[in-house]
Amino acid sequence: MKILRIPLFVVLIIAAGQPFPARAQTVTILHFFAGTPTDGALPKDKLLWGSDGNLYGTTSSGGTNFSVTEVYPNFLTNYEGTVFRISPSGSFTDLYEFAGSDGANPYGGLVQGSDSNFYGTTSQGGTTGNGTVFRIDPSGTFTSLYSFGDAPDGSTPGGELAQGSDGYFYGTTRGGGTHNEGTVFRISPSGTYTSLYSFAGGSSDGAGAFGGLIQGSDSNFYGTTVLGGTYETGGTVYRISPSGVESIVYSFGAMPGDGAEPQCALVLGSDSNFYGTTFQGGTGYGTVFRISPSGTYTSLYAFGGSPVDGAGPLAGLVLGSDGNFYGTTFTGGTTNTNPYTGSSNNGPGYGTLFAISPSGTYTSLYFFTGSPGDGAVPSGALVEDNGGNVYGTTYIGGTSNTGTVFKFATGSGGGNGGTNCSYAISPTNAVYAAAGGSSTVSVTASNGCAWTAVSNDGFITITSGSSGSGHGTVHYTVAGNTNSTEQVGTMTIAGQTFTVTEAGAAGCSFTVSKTNITVMAKGGKGTISVKASAKDCSWTAVSNNSFITITAGANGTGSGKVSFVVPGNTNTTAIAGTITVAGQTVTIDQALGGCTFKLSPKDGKIKSTGGTFTVKVTPNLSDCDWSATTTDSFITIVSGSGTGKGSVSYTVPANATTNVLTGTITIGGQAFTVTQAGAK
Repeated sequence: MKILRIPLFVVLIIAAGQPFPARAQTVTILHFFAGTPTDGALPKDKLLWGSDGNLYGTTSSGGTNFSVTEVYPNFLTNYEGTVFRISPSGSFTDLYEFAGSDGANPYGGLVQGSDSNFYGTTSQGGTTGNGTVFRIDPSGTFTSLYSFGDAPDGSTPGGELAQGSDGYFYGTTRGGGTHNEGTVFRISPSGTYTSLYSFAGGSSDGAGAFGGLIQGSDSNFYGTTVLGGTYETGGTVYRISPSGVESIVYSFGAMPGDGAEPQCALVLGSDSNFYGTTFQGGTGYGTVFRISPSGTYTSLYAFGGSPVDGAGPLAGLVLGSDGNFYGTTFTGGTTNTNPYTGSSNNGPGYGTLFAISPSGTYTSLYFFTGSPGDGAVPSGALVEDNGGNVYGTTYIGGTSNTGTVFKFATGSGGGNGGTNCSYAISPTNAVYAAAGGSSTVSVTASNGCAWTAVSNDGFITITSGSSGSGHGTVHYTVAGNTNSTEQVGTMTIAGQTFTVTEAGAAGCSFTVSKTNITVMAKGGKGTISVKASAKDCSWTAVSNNSFITITAGANGTGSGKVSFVVPGNTNTTAIAGTITVAGQTVTIDQALGGCTFKLSPKDGKIKSTGGTFTVKVTPNLSDCDWSATTTDSFITIVSGSGTGKGSVSYTVPANATTNVLTGTITIGGQAFTVTQAGAK
């Protein structure tokens, strides 16, 4: 299996020139990692602003079995890692410690889903050691969603996940797949996994997707590979559709001084171009570049290396509220001390923090000082709050040389370094025919800046995106106008006014056959008849809830029908949603569902000699989760959890007594009785 690895030591040639002048800005250390049983070590990924205003992140090592004597240069033998929460003021909480079987060495950082849970990947651990996908809530409740297997499955996940507009999470692996060059995959919040694409490598395709994905305005995802492409070793920028259709946007190495080996996710600029970094190329120390969705490429800056400049950016960029991008370099800076050994003989340096404008104007902001100072070799992308501060991590350095969490005041803060947030929406207005319709509004906001969206008029309904932090999207519907006069309404989105103008019905009126429909818990299909006052009266039908799908009759002229389908309800409570049909609201009520399970056999009658036995589990719905537990000591569950159809394996030892033994296994909430005969 070919697995690409981030280099731990960077060999840099000292470039001639003068170092940047000293900066007035300073770094504030919020946390020194110690690697104790309730702390992590070696954070290498991007922090994430949670919706609760706290920062969330992962460490690649540390936790229960970690020993500080294992740090570099002796290397770590425990790679399990942790998930943590830290407030902007530095209040630290260890949320979860990986054990290996549930994942190890988290890679890529976290993303918060629309359900408020956090999702991430580990590059090792799981059932085969090839990595996992996991979910964890803000309180630390952990669920392992998927373990990567052997070929042709992917292995060793790459950058952070991205939640698409369809609600699924999309990610990459650095190895595995049909050609063992890495993959792109999709996974649902409940763990349903689909391998979308296997990279082929060579000169025709990319290989080794270290970086995560970002969804563009065209609904496609964009990412980078560290190898492959026309020049085979430079890497690529690629585009892939949600269904798995991939194409190469750019192959690095096309020009002298071009970048090489991009190892991080792209970031979308306010000009609709993508911005990123390469670990190598340029003058040998990496670059910053801009690329359009169609592939127009511009190299913005080539790093100079220690002691002149930063070198080897492993992390991506963050778009600041001042319009500049902020980032870090893995090494470089004013010192040439080796951050791992402390040697001053031509070491690569401790890393830097920099700013760069969309046109390529570069400013070196800060040089890290190592251990026991403010940390060394930052490898995770930065995040910004609404006051012009950026937050990040260093991989090593600090008091125990196991990494830090830091804050740095950039002075951006909406242009004055204060607490102002900047917001913009696009578009700012929309015009509809009398039939109404649906669309979206894009919100551009500073990272960490919260906003809300509210409708100020009853005929405008916000269907999703009523709140957010940073960039986001508001989805809304406009009900049909049955009045003959034009109507005007507004939404207030991130403090901005969005105006909706809808034409009058010009004498058209509509009636629907049903305004309330009840669907069974197992789901089903339904039909709504529309009667129009005239043959030329047009209308639309829009689902306002994701569990209701319109299959026919999304629009029509004159009288017609609307068909819809509702899947099974796996919730333990009833749910309700609506469809706006020709300006009328039709309510869909679905009975409470809940998962039920059929067990075969219905109970277990065991001989006194004992043995290993199996119970088949058949749920009423394919996405029902279940597990098996017992409190009886003579019963041992060998395997007992799953989603959909599966089986429980259990063992019972020989009964040496003459007494009949009776116990219970609880499977999916149902009691399975085990009765073992006594010895004769």
